[in-house]
Amino acid sequence: MMPAMEDAIFAALAEPNRRRIIGALADGERSVGELAAALALAQPAVSKHLKVLRESGFVSRQVAAQPRRYRLEPSGFAALDAWVTPYRRLWTRHLDALARHLELPLPEDWRQEAGGYGLHRARFRQLPTDP
Repeated sequence: MMPAMEDAIFAALAEPNRRRIIGALADGERSVGELAAALALAQPAVSKHLKVLRESGFVSRQVAAQPRRYRLEPSGFAALDAWVTPYRRLWTRHLDALARHLELPLPEDWRQEAGGYGLHRARFRQLPTDP
């Protein structure tokens, strides 16, 4: 992917209201008015966001219909996925290695150094993930 294309994609997705519009369009085609009502945004603001999303390839509009209908375009997401794929592979390898490491039995001296709390793999898996 070309750097200018990367910049356009990430600039389009950097704005929270544009991500909300993408989320709303995931349910199907909508007009500007429908999007504005669903997202509690002014119609001119929605139109500006849709223009950016169109230019970056995330949405298209059906010109023949009145009012114009907007829909998601898979090609914009394919370009984003192409950019993310190498990083996804990297993290998958690292997470697989961590999973293999966690499956190893813990050394006895580690349990003692942990203050006798008796932490082990089965208990570690039960710990909550939220802080």
